[in-house]
Amino acid sequence: MTAIDYTQEIPVVEGRPTASQIEEIVSIPMDTRPGKIWKILITITSLMLLAGTVALGYTFYYGIGMWGNNNPVGWGFDIVNFVFWVGIGHAGTLISAILFLLRQRWRTGIARFAEAMTIFAVMCAGLFPALHTGRFWLDGYLFPYPNQNHLWVNFTSPLLWDVFAVSTYFTVSLIFWYVGLIPDLASLRDRTANKLKKSLYSIFSLGWRHSTRHWQHYEKVYVILAGFATPLVLSVHTIVSFDFAVSVIPGWHTTIFPPYFVAGAVFSGFAMVQNVLIFVRQAFNLKHIITLNHLEKMNQVMIVVGMIVGYAYAMEFFTAWYSGNDFEMFTFINRALGPYAWAYWIMISCNVLSPQFFWFKKLRRSIVFMFIIGVFVNIGMWFERFVIIVTSLSRDFLPSSWGMYTPTIYDFGVLIFSFGLFFTLILLFVKTLPVVSIAEVKASIPGAQPSHKGGH
Repeated sequence: MTAIDYTQEIPVVEGRPTASQIEEIVSIPMDTRPGKIWKILITITSLMLLAGTVALGYTFYYGIGMWGNNNPVGWGFDIVNFVFWVGIGHAGTLISAILFLLRQRWRTGIARFAEAMTIFAVMCAGLFPALHTGRFWLDGYLFPYPNQNHLWVNFTSPLLWDVFAVSTYFTVSLIFWYVGLIPDLASLRDRTANKLKKSLYSIFSLGWRHSTRHWQHYEKVYVILAGFATPLVLSVHTIVSFDFAVSVIPGWHTTIFPPYFVAGAVFSGFAMVQNVLIFVRQAFNLKHIITLNHLEKMNQVMIVVGMIVGYAYAMEFFTAWYSGNDFEMFTFINRALGPYAWAYWIMISCNVLSPQFFWFKKLRRSIVFMFIIGVFVNIGMWFERFVIIVTSLSRDFLPSSWGMYTPTIYDFGVLIFSFGLFFTLILLFVKTLPVVSIAEVKASIPGAQPSHKGGH
């Protein structure tokens, strides 16, 4: 969208908008026609979807043999991308639920956007295991329900645990996001003159009237959902890590995986939220609402979880050496010095070294620099999943069964499709719904608190 100087149209005093100005600033992207930048971005993401659709079409018609998966590397880009996208979806619930329960007010400017990204990322993640089954039209049998074929699921398989964990996480995140939207939908209903919009906002705001009674019920429900969603942040990626940890493959069979995967998920999730928020903040001129302080605090979180991830990398080598297991020791030496060493050192450079620049406040508050580091972190976290999966499978116990994995153009096509889907949904979201919580941002302004107690 063409940059509009909203501060001239809506004068902001001392860099802080008033309660009435907040509603108007947040509503401008929805009330104005798409600008040039938005049209260019939606064209690019649509082309990504088109290219990915061709790859998906070939996969549907010929099967997953079009991918680079082989024997022994039965898991390739499909599971790498699945774990990556599930990780991206973790920051939304962390920002919204955990920081809400801890009463961290800096979350208000970014929580709504992070919640939406969670939903879109989990949708992208669900695409890959559904395709990985090969006969995706039978994926309904992954859920335990009586059927005429008398098929039942294997509850001892961690892959089935993924089905329940990810579907539960998606459902709770969707409800949590929608409940937070209700007061804002009512505000938009009251201010719009468009009959169609007013009707839609009226339906989805569920008769909200901004009464004290409504706020009290809303606060109770929101706290309950936040409390329910918080353990899901830990459980979902823990269960995803069990896909590897409960196996006997060298490099996978380790107890460090659950906390290691959760920290990595928060790391990549915060980096993606930061990257996309920078675009939205610039394109829609929301600098007075999504402030530099919000982005700086996200960078500080990335320093902490980045150090946890780096510690996990070091401890993997230590536990492999301390175990005295020849297979484990070989696996980690092979990661660093073997045929996939290039991927390992990309992972180390992006995930361990690049976030260290955030120790310097000047760099931590530089928009250009933080965006570059966020991109590096996402690249590094994708390569982390690649290194974990491919290096362990390509060289396991028997040298006679070793084999190299080379992705095909169709692997890259499906990956491009997932990114195209994610960013297309983001662009549609910013044009149809408020990207920040109007009610929460209003509550954060002194003298502009809602009538309910607690100031949610």
